[in-house]
Amino acid sequence: MPESEIAVPGATLGVVGGGQLGRMLAEAASPLGVDVVVLDPTPDCPAVPPAADQIVGGFDDPEALDELAARSDALTYEIELADPEHTRAVADEHGVPVHPDPETLRTIQDKLVQKRTFAEAGIPVPEFRRVDDAADLEAAFDDLGRPAMLKARTGGYDGRGNEPVSSVEEAREAFDPLADAMVEDLVDFERELSVIGVKGDGETDAFPVVENRHEPEILRETLAPARTSDAVRERAREVALDVLDELSGRGVYGIELFETSDGEILVNEVAPRPHNSGHYSIEGAVTSQFEQHVRAVLGLPLGDTSLRGPTAMVNVLAEVDSTRPADLSGVDDALDVPGVAFHWYGKEDARPLRKMGHLTAVGTDGGATLDSVLSRARKAREAIDFQ
Repeated sequence: MPESEIAVPGATLGVVGGGQLGRMLAEAASPLGVDVVVLDPTPDCPAVPPAADQIVGGFDDPEALDELAARSDALTYEIELADPEHTRAVADEHGVPVHPDPETLRTIQDKLVQKRTFAEAGIPVPEFRRVDDAADLEAAFDDLGRPAMLKARTGGYDGRGNEPVSSVEEAREAFDPLADAMVEDLVDFERELSVIGVKGDGETDAFPVVENRHEPEILRETLAPARTSDAVRERAREVALDVLDELSGRGVYGIELFETSDGEILVNEVAPRPHNSGHYSIEGAVTSQFEQHVRAVLGLPLGDTSLRGPTAMVNVLAEVDSTRPADLSGVDDALDVPGVAFHWYGKEDARPLRKMGHLTAVGTDGGATLDSVLSRARKAREAIDFQ
């Protein structure tokens, strides 16, 4: 392993984006002696308390990006809205590395380009078609059947921009005008899986295959390891490593997968950053996905990806009807559940189904099971309420 050219402790990592992922990156960087400076348009963004500083500015603001690069030893991002062109330009001007590669970010930002890249590499993905108008969509229905999954090519997250549709009329209700979209086969899956892959300086690795539950289209729970066969887990890891081969730049990548009803693995989507389905790793793995990302971006040796024990992560979503101050009750009762860890994201406003935090339970004794740790995590979640 080559020695990193960036001195640790004492390095500064610049992060485009200051949401909860930036917050947890800063928390993971601190024990390594690495300061984090974030760029985010929202003053006092969630990453501010653990981060060393915030630059207030847009993700595509050239002056703000230039300041971030000038203050950093390396750049990365925690949101796909980062601008690849401007990020590359300021990184080159200041001579600082940026990871993952901005070209990888550009590929990931457009879901159609992403799917084409993987399909051309022989990586299994659902059948898909480009859609620019009603005629394209009708042709896609003829090929793929009804209903099909209509997706915005750019800008979607947490299920937003994804809509199962059976007609042009339904599609137009979701996307108006009907352009710059794609449509996929509505996969008959047995379960949703994911893998946090990591590319370091000459190293490639992957965290265990986990199982995810979405409702509706928003991640609710993650179980590690996934409740599936050894053969399926091995195939999922193999596909995830193939995905990493097609992407440039160091860092962690959230790789979402479908296990089909006949045991095949298909790639759904990839995020070039830490991922919600990897939050379990903070308590559940020897090295968290956030520490791993910091290590990888700075060119440090990668950490151990092994599980400490069966682990369940449950998201805390804002179960509210409208935007209101994020006042919680029941946290004491949640923390009274044995072996449960609570992570609060520091968001001031609770919006309907907004991710506000998460809870994790880990089974470190020999008798612990996934069912038992999931039961504990759910019990803690049931105790929390938004007033």
